[in-house]
Amino acid sequence: MTISRRVFLGGSTAIATVAASQLARMGSSVAQSDRVLNLYSARHYDTDSALYEGFTQKTGIKVNLIEADAAKLIERIKSESAASPADVLITVDAGNLWRAREAGILQPVRSRLLQTSIPVNLRDPGGYWFGLSRRARVIVYNKEKVKPSDLTTYEALADGKWKGRILIRSSSNVYNQSLTGSILHAHGEQKTEDWAKGLVANFARNPEGNDTAQIKAAAAGVGDIAIANTYYMVRLAKSSKPEEKAIAAKLGVFFPNQRDRGAHVNICGGGVVKTARNPEAALKFLEYLVSREAQQIFASGNNEYPVVKGVALDPVLASFGSFKSDLMDAAVFGKNNAAALKIMDRAGWR
Repeated sequence: MTISRRVFLGGSTAIATVAASQLARMGSSVAQSDRVLNLYSARHYDTDSALYEGFTQKTGIKVNLIEADAAKLIERIKSESAASPADVLITVDAGNLWRAREAGILQPVRSRLLQTSIPVNLRDPGGYWFGLSRRARVIVYNKEKVKPSDLTTYEALADGKWKGRILIRSSSNVYNQSLTGSILHAHGEQKTEDWAKGLVANFARNPEGNDTAQIKAAAAGVGDIAIANTYYMVRLAKSSKPEEKAIAAKLGVFFPNQRDRGAHVNICGGGVVKTARNPEAALKFLEYLVSREAQQIFASGNNEYPVVKGVALDPVLASFGSFKSDLMDAAVFGKNNAAALKIMDRAGWR
């Protein structure tokens, strides 16, 4: 197995690919310096380099970045145990953050800045992890096939009128597990299973691909509506490729459940690793990520919603309009992921 490793030096980036067996030795020696932060990140966005370089410029602390999927990073930290070089874990979705806490690899931290900057529903009640950016999971519709007035709630997508019209990722996708986990909290197990069965009966095709694949399929007429995170739509609308801009132009964005609890909003977040060798730098890094400077990078770099009030949105994202968001604690639907997946499996959502 190979893992990408990058070191951010406040304006320059050193890149290397090393064997996993070598990585622990390299990270172990690097972590001995209090001027280096070892970051394990499941965010695969090139624009995040501006975050790391900004942190280095402000603090003089270099960022040693290890990138992999969330499940692999969590398992890696567990297997490395006390020898882990990791100081901070960053990942997408409250479900992954919940799993990291349950795996015992995070430590609670207390920070007045984090507590006052981040809404209470977007951080772990025990201080094990903190939401750093938000992403709404919305209905993307083909303007030629669907009117906004046809749409209301996530629950209504189980109605027979949508048979053969819905595009969505597989049940293995953590975004869908969290969405289902939020419905589980709102309605209980039986009603959630009934909803999931109705939704599956309305699939336009068997789930395949990522959110972008669902959006493109909706534009191509494979189905009429897709469930996707907002930033995927913004990427297509801002693409340098005319064909991708054309795809976005065919589609509209609808925020569900505006007359009741609000649209489902998930997070990207992070926490300090339990065995961190540089916990002071780790806390400084998390606090930097809620600064206005860093929040603006989240907003403009990956087209996400900031967690801090008053930070400007990307103009294309803002063009989707304001909306009411579900204020359910992210810890709640994160905890519900496992139960949600069982419900989805019973419903035939593969």
